[in-house]
Amino acid sequence: MAWSLIHAGWMHLLLAFLNAHDWTMRYVTTFSTEVFSLLNSIIYFHKAVQELQRAHDNLSFAAFLYAIIGAIGTMLVAIFLSTAEKWRPLFHRYVRMGLAEYAAAISIIIFIGMPRVGELASLDRTTLHVSTSVKPSHPDRTVFFVQFWHLPLAWIFAAIIAGFIITLLFFFDHEVSSIICTIDRYGTKKPGGFAWDIVLLGITTALCGILGIPPANGLLPQAPLHSESLMHSEKEEMLISVDGEEKVEHREVRRVYEQRWSAFLHASAILVFVSSPLQHVLGFTPTSVLAGLFMFMGEQSLSVNPILYRFFYLLTPASELPALPEDVQGYRGVHTYTFVQIVVTVVIFVVTLTKAAPAFPVLVIILVPIRLLLMNKLWHWETLRFVDAWACRKGTPEDDKDLLAGGVNEKDGLGPRMAHMTLQTAEGQA
Repeated sequence: MAWSLIHAGWMHLLLAFLNAHDWTMRYVTTFSTEVFSLLNSIIYFHKAVQELQRAHDNLSFAAFLYAIIGAIGTMLVAIFLSTAEKWRPLFHRYVRMGLAEYAAAISIIIFIGMPRVGELASLDRTTLHVSTSVKPSHPDRTVFFVQFWHLPLAWIFAAIIAGFIITLLFFFDHEVSSIICTIDRYGTKKPGGFAWDIVLLGITTALCGILGIPPANGLLPQAPLHSESLMHSEKEEMLISVDGEEKVEHREVRRVYEQRWSAFLHASAILVFVSSPLQHVLGFTPTSVLAGLFMFMGEQSLSVNPILYRFFYLLTPASELPALPEDVQGYRGVHTYTFVQIVVTVVIFVVTLTKAAPAFPVLVIILVPIRLLLMNKLWHWETLRFVDAWACRKGTPEDDKDLLAGGVNEKDGLGPRMAHMTLQTAEGQA
């Protein structure tokens, strides 16, 4: 594993130095990013189920039933607190902001303490395994770093293949997550630092290999959950023209706080809890609470995915569906597009459960040429304009083809209208 991660490390650095984001992600559309986001949500829910399965195998029936209550309770309380911004006029706005931004942490603390009170304290439970001393957790290791230089040269070169697959996964995972967290809905103004992110990811991946620990790609600061917690309302001045006169209009807009503190505090908290005394505190955490956290993260990711709202359209009677633009020929193409996304996601997820799991990043990347070369022959272009767009730039692949053909479409550069439609639906339901 050490050499696989070391190779992945220098490959990340190479991608960053070559500014790979500009010449790779420019061809990625929201078709692929939505599938990847849905896949992550499913994996979160699956991890939660796995934790509860372990609880079922290791606990008494009564304790297992409480583990289910603890997992679902952790998720529901976190979801409830995450809506605190909408509780106006209840509480001061800073109290509401604190409840919303630390919803998951508050819920976790509540359900760590609850099973230690009253009759629940007599139930058996499984908790997180933590180290009680500053030494390698593996009994055969006496030092923290792996003696990777003892591996035969042939195996060192063979590890390049595994390193390449890890690089594909981490690069695409990180890039897509960063894109999802900086979509127009979040109103970001500062440019993205994709290359610097990949440099840091490459260094930490190589260090994980040298230390002999599983690689962590650090997606928490780039998760939609993080962006949602930083959303706030602010007044914005806009110039409008009324009867030929320009007037200043004040509008309330929602956008994220663009700062460095939250990501820094995430990293600092991880370093602090590596220390032995606080690792002991982590050891109080029931694994059922971890399952609840996984479900909450899956729900938060799923709730902002346009696939979810298009899936709701599949279940909606035709008479109740929103009106489509005139140039889109009915909902059949939209429904088929959504169904294909769901089927593709399920197929990739099934692959992750097999021995071919390491190859699943390749399947995700293959979706990019499939979208650009095949799907425009199976769907009407106006339907694809409606549901899809470039992930990192304005417009759609169909707009670019119109321009190459000499025809300029009046909707060039506007992006996917379906995305606006689903987000408006989401905000209305919220």
